[in-house]
Amino acid sequence: MSASLIAVVEDDNEIGSLVTGLLTREGFEAVGCRTAEEFDRVNERRRVDLAILDVMLPGEDGLSLCRRLRAVGDVPVLMVTAKGEDVDRIVGLEIGADDYLPKPFNPRELIARIRAILRRTRDLHRVSAPLPSERYAFAGWTLDATARTLLDPDDHEVELTGGEYELLLSFLTHPRRLLNRDQLLDWTRGRNAAPFDRSIDVQLSRLRQKLAAHPSGGALIKTVRGGGYILAAAVERT
Repeated sequence: MSASLIAVVEDDNEIGSLVTGLLTREGFEAVGCRTAEEFDRVNERRRVDLAILDVMLPGEDGLSLCRRLRAVGDVPVLMVTAKGEDVDRIVGLEIGADDYLPKPFNPRELIARIRAILRRTRDLHRVSAPLPSERYAFAGWTLDATARTLLDPDDHEVELTGGEYELLLSFLTHPRRLLNRDQLLDWTRGRNAAPFDRSIDVQLSRLRQKLAAHPSGGALIKTVRGGGYILAAAVERT
């Protein structure tokens, strides 16, 4: 199996070299890009398995590039920000980033986050025999886990980020069961997730907003004060 190709979009030459060197030593294929334009040229020639995007880039910034990637494809994105404020991280998750990491970061944490994202998205580009169909029907909605598509009761597709999909799948495989943050973090981010990771809250909020866009979806995921969350619908697996 060929190594996963990771594009490091970072305009700081020293940081970019350090990260690409680290990734190469860990067995990945890494390519450095100083701008969004350089990344586009790589992405046109090769299938990128993960893009590490710095927020602050010359020309088109990382948030804009992330938004564009989400609009046209399914390249997983890890956002990196040097700012101490949470706003860039939250915005990055809201526009579809799979994860974020603030600078300065621990190299071991970077690798752990990358491996977690690749585990969650490893089937996106895999060429293999068709898998048996696996669908979850709930309150008129349908999630096709094989195609990773969600249809509302009017058969309109609802776009989900990788994190939102994993969250919804966690609820559908544990219907009418109280789930706390630690469980959701473990199932969606793996055991490498930080104990105070707030990205799960942002992604849960975005998932609930997307469900609530349809009249039948507003009350599907209920909050239990002091306990966690629960999918308040029967689920039929087909």
